[in-house]
Amino acid sequence: MTQTSLTLADVQEAAKRIEGAVVRTPTMHSQTLSSITGANIWLKFENLQFTAAYKERGALNALLQLSDEQRERGVIAASAGNHSQGLSYHGTRLGVPVTIVMPRTTPVVKVMQTESVGGKVVLEGETFDDAQAHARQLEKELGLTFVHPFDDPHVAAGAGTVALELLEDGPDIDCLVVPIGGGGLISGMSTVAKAQEREIEVIGAEAQLFPSSYNSYKNEDLPCGGDTLAEGIAVKQPGKFTQSVIDRLVDDIVLVDERHLEEAVSLLLQIEKTVVEGAGAAGLAAVLSYPERFEGKNIGLVLCGGNIDTRLLANVLLRDLARSGRLARLQITLQDRPGALSKVMGEFEAHNVNIIEIYHQRIFTNLPAKGLITDIECEARDREQLEALVKSLSDKGYKVSQVELN
Repeated sequence: MTQTSLTLADVQEAAKRIEGAVVRTPTMHSQTLSSITGANIWLKFENLQFTAAYKERGALNALLQLSDEQRERGVIAASAGNHSQGLSYHGTRLGVPVTIVMPRTTPVVKVMQTESVGGKVVLEGETFDDAQAHARQLEKELGLTFVHPFDDPHVAAGAGTVALELLEDGPDIDCLVVPIGGGGLISGMSTVAKAQEREIEVIGAEAQLFPSSYNSYKNEDLPCGGDTLAEGIAVKQPGKFTQSVIDRLVDDIVLVDERHLEEAVSLLLQIEKTVVEGAGAAGLAAVLSYPERFEGKNIGLVLCGGNIDTRLLANVLLRDLARSGRLARLQITLQDRPGALSKVMGEFEAHNVNIIEIYHQRIFTNLPAKGLITDIECEARDREQLEALVKSLSDKGYKVSQVELN
């Protein structure tokens, strides 16, 4: 295989190499998500891999093609995410020393996860670019083999094995919606899809805050940067090899905003009872964002990873409850006198809305000295019940506003 080619045969050979060493994850049709989106949704649960991400496939395929000398010397990579764990796990299993260079800003939990599966972590620099530059330096100094997280035909071929399984288990699938970061997954999957006898559309889903592949594909110049939930696909520069495959085989790339990423993560947990990171939910987020584009299609979605911080997941779920009207924060202006708050509490009780927290603000307001603002966090059955409470309070003369989320 050269740096300019990737074929179905390459992916099929990768599948034979890694067979039995990675999980052949299930593909399941989702009746509920199909009903919600208006499309027929099949899910490929790559979050059920041992390291909870598809990255194992490409890492293992690359490791199995090393020479004896390369295996003995070891491999190196720059990664603070799923690639580091996949490479470390399978490298350790095969007896290949693995060094991972991470920025000093990497959360401790990611360092610990990589070390727990056998990787040696080196912290260097403040950014990923700093870490990658140091990894390249160590590659030369120590004679190690650099394994790129995505811009490598062996890695992309391993990732493409996801499509072999998905299309075998879902023979009616006519559209793949695939998360895009550096492009390794979609370049491998599109290679398989476009080699099928039937026509299969391939759509990339990229975070709106990091539209690097979109820019290249569409010849645009949208800015890249920000705190995205989909940090696994937050790549400022797509791979040269992978982008060449994308430009040739992918039918379109769409951008998904943070709200739809959060909604997708929440839906997958609530409906499918499965934990998915932001990047892993990007495909579903795209279908939610553009329902008219995907209506009626038989869609295969890859839940490509499940490594999400538990506190972040909790925030996502609570924010989704707030957007649906089940949680709310109401700001109510009161007169500062005995019994004022008690009367408001009576309205909550009458509408069977549960109060979670109450915050009184007397000093830092624009109200007269005898006025106060009360913020009440509450829990309702649904938006209609909440709106009935707000209307009742307003009808009784209270000034009520609701804190809205973006």
